[in-house]
Amino acid sequence: MALEFAERIRRIPVYPVADGYGLEGPVAMLASNESPYPPIQAVVDAAASTLAGANRYPDPSNAALRRKLSDRHGVPAARIAIGNGSCDVLLAAGEALLEPGAELVYAWPSFSVYPHLAAASGARALQVPLDADHRHDLDAMRAEITAATRLVIVCNPNNPTSTALPLDEIADFVASVPRHVAVILDEAYVEFSLLQDPEDSVDLLAKHSNLVLLRTFSKIYGLCGLRVGYALCGSEELRTAVDQVRQPFFCNVAAQAAAVEALDHQDEVTRRVERNLAERIALQDGLRELRIESADSQANFVWFDLGEGREEPAIVQGLSQRGVLVRAGGALGREGALRVTVGTQAENERFLEALGALL
Repeated sequence: MALEFAERIRRIPVYPVADGYGLEGPVAMLASNESPYPPIQAVVDAAASTLAGANRYPDPSNAALRRKLSDRHGVPAARIAIGNGSCDVLLAAGEALLEPGAELVYAWPSFSVYPHLAAASGARALQVPLDADHRHDLDAMRAEITAATRLVIVCNPNNPTSTALPLDEIADFVASVPRHVAVILDEAYVEFSLLQDPEDSVDLLAKHSNLVLLRTFSKIYGLCGLRVGYALCGSEELRTAVDQVRQPFFCNVAAQAAAVEALDHQDEVTRRVERNLAERIALQDGLRELRIESADSQANFVWFDLGEGREEPAIVQGLSQRGVLVRAGGALGREGALRVTVGTQAENERFLEALGALL
């Protein structure tokens, strides 16, 4: 007799991981929006220093990291949630807010984890198409909000399309959302955006108790492998709720220490943003030489349509055979597109050469 699983297991989509990690030899890892630059030595040392005490559980309250984030952003520590990556907080918010009969609104294509929230909870998901410029259509999203809506998610900059909206448009939208609806502003890539200072959106929390800013140490800080993210919440109630539905010790001791140290090196953040911008411009220029126009990127990756007559699976496979990993648009919500992480100069040139040969 076969095992019987919960009905929701049949609803939850499998997260679309990138292929090709088993390739031998040097590989240009341009599939997962990771930083091509490792953590600085002080961060590595901070994480390593915790290993001698790994026989003890990490601080379940994440007190040191929450205090550090509170000092940086001016948000009370009691309104800061820590997670095993920002996805951990996101999924916990879905569990805390959603249930059968409730509704969830988000743009599409957007972050691949969003569909999990409704599928796991039994809530109804309303996916609102992006506009012609691959950006969120906030008016259309607002029109979908009803008395049943519990959660609205805005990804800014948006993954996978790399586009972003100006903060004044975001602010107007948040102000128009009813107070009974939680708004998660997913800002995993906000440090890369030229449309705002990362601290500007923090000011919205004082006006909107239903707002959450979701952020991560995975991208600009280069800590993907340690999995640590956080949420700045407009109310303490939401932070309490997301902690309540999770297992204890969700952020390990090395991740906490690395994140605390990383916050002391904002000069390195600035350097990495500048380096990413230079390489992003060069990558987009290289695509134009191949007669491909990418979306207006405000992130550490680019998004573009391949054009008619070009088969996405064949091109992704061809790039993989040449030691270049990218993400297929079909797995991210739109057939016939590619999402490519901005890598080092050598990695970007390798990608452009390989893509040019395939085209």
